[in-house]
Order: sequence, then structure tokens, then C-alpha cells
Amino acid sequence: MNVWDQNALIIFILFVIPGFISIKTYELIYPGETFDTSKKIIDAVAFSCINYAFLAIPVYFLIPEIQNDFLIIIFGIFALFVFPVIIVYIFSLIRKSKLVQRKLPHPVGKPWDYVFSQQEIYWMVVTLNDGTKLGGKFAEKSFISSSPHSNQIYLEESWEMNDDGMFERKHNNTKGVLIVTSEIKLIEFFEYDPPIKNDNKDENAR
Repeated sequence: MNVWDQNALIIFILFVIPGFISIKTYELIYPGETFDTSKKIIDAVAFSCINYAFLAIPVYFLIPEIQNDFLIIIFGIFALFVFPVIIVYIFSLIRKSKLVQRKLPHPVGKPWDYVFSQQEIYWMVVTLNDGTKLGGKFAEKSFISSSPHSNQIYLEESWEMNDDGMFERKHNNTKGVLIVTSEIKLIEFFEYDPPIKNDNKDENAR
């Protein structure tokens, strides 16, 4: 490897890697449409420059005072790999603040992702295209897909519903139910109240 190759590698690490880390962190927080990695180079460089802009003041004042090479290496690792993650989380908190929401659209693109990102426990009634209603509990062991994947729901418990739309009892030996988006017409969410047990039987939950 000649000196130009070495310089190119250093430039790539300094001005691309931090930006890619920021982009990937943002995509983990707000999943969305994925793009070819090669198309993200300019964005990665821009994010890297933003990272360095925030670090400019501490670098200017602290680095000349640090005499220990080991501490300089630690600071370099922090600047390249850790701070790009921190700045995205700070940006995320700002984007979700009520003050910013008055001026900018919400960073989560789909209501589907927004609702389930709350990580709350619900009683759910899913109405299928043919009119069939499926009731169940969405809790810690349940799972929801997120963008860019097709929407699917796994309810950890399947419940029998009576004619009044009440949750009557948990299905015997239920291991849950998996529902795909193409079959869903409507989803209703209800506040979760633990079912009252009477004579070892689950009574109405809603």
C-alpha cells in the first residue's frame, strides 16, 4: 500500500465511518425505507462533519492539554465510534419534543410504527377483511414487525370473544396468534386490565 492509499484509508475512516454509524443508529431508532449503501456516502460525510463541528470546542481546548497518548487514543475512539451514537439520541429527543413537533413532522413515518414503538400492553381486537374478529393480548412476549418489513402482528395470547365484543376467556393452551397485514381491515386497542380470576376461570377482561 503506498502513501496515497494510506491517506485515502485515513480520510475514509475520519469522514465516512462516523457518519455511517450515525445513519445506522438513526435507522435503528426510526426504521424506514432502506437505500443502497453507496448512495449514503454523501450523507455519511455530512453527518461526520456535523459530529466534528460539535466536538470542535472540546478538541480545541482539551487535546493540547492532554499529554498522555493513551488518553488521546481513547478520545479518538470516542469521537469516531461513540459520539456519533450519542448525537443521534440527542437529536431524537429534540425531534420528539412538543416544541419541535409544532414546526416539524414527526420523525416516525407510519402510525403503525408510532403506536407500537410506545411498547405498551394492550387488549387488541383485530378485524379481518372477511369480518372475523380476533381478540388477544399484546404484551412483553408479543412481537410487531416494523418498517421496512411488511406489517405482521404476533399476539402472545388468543382470547375467545362473546357476542357483546367482550373478552370472555383465554383459549385453552394458547400459544398466541400470528396475523399478517393483507388480512387486516381494522385494529382496536384497549387499555389492559389483568383478567379477574373467579373459580380458577378467566372472567371478562374488558
